[in-house]
Amino acid sequence: MLSEVDRKHLQEIFQKKLVKPIKILNFTQSVECAFCADTHQLLEEISSLSDFIHLEVYNFVLDREPVSRFKIDKIPATVILGENDRDYGIRLYGIPSGYEFTTLIEDIQMISRGESGLSASAKEKIHQVTIPLHIQVFVTPTCPYCPRMVFMAHQSALENELISADMVEVVEFPHLGQKYSVLGVPKTVINDKVSFEGLVPEEQFFAYLLQASASS
Repeated sequence: MLSEVDRKHLQEIFQKKLVKPIKILNFTQSVECAFCADTHQLLEEISSLSDFIHLEVYNFVLDREPVSRFKIDKIPATVILGENDRDYGIRLYGIPSGYEFTTLIEDIQMISRGESGLSASAKEKIHQVTIPLHIQVFVTPTCPYCPRMVFMAHQSALENELISADMVEVVEFPHLGQKYSVLGVPKTVINDKVSFEGLVPEEQFFAYLLQASASS
């Protein structure tokens, strides 16, 4: 799925930016999943570009223990673990293609570093969250503003172990689009209580997190 130009570019990025080994978990199945095969192929091609990236593939139906352990409820699903299999609660549901391919590559680099890259003031606000928060960011592959919103959510999850954050490709999961009234993307839902549309500034996003934390 990657062109030779893309492969060389990613190899250069990984060589310069990856600091510690990571593990990518791909949850998939061979039937009744339109984008599972493509997601698997994409992740295989990416993992082949660096010795720092290890790919493990699980069957959503048969491999019940890892499915339960990582709380996977839909596929295709991608989980990225840090050094020593540390799980930051970062998930990508649906194929990370189009603009969301950028999110996947940024996640790989961030998790390899083990550092969110957020400012000191942003980290201070995120650590004010003292109850579990589940962030869902609904996206489409053609949305240019979605990757930044997803990455902010993933940065927050890496920074605070009480936060988990999902990218959800809404075209692949229309029942969730209907449940959360997703009429435009990105749409962010926090603990099913606080929601907003569009790409918002960091300060406003962290304010939403604290609002959800206070109301849960």
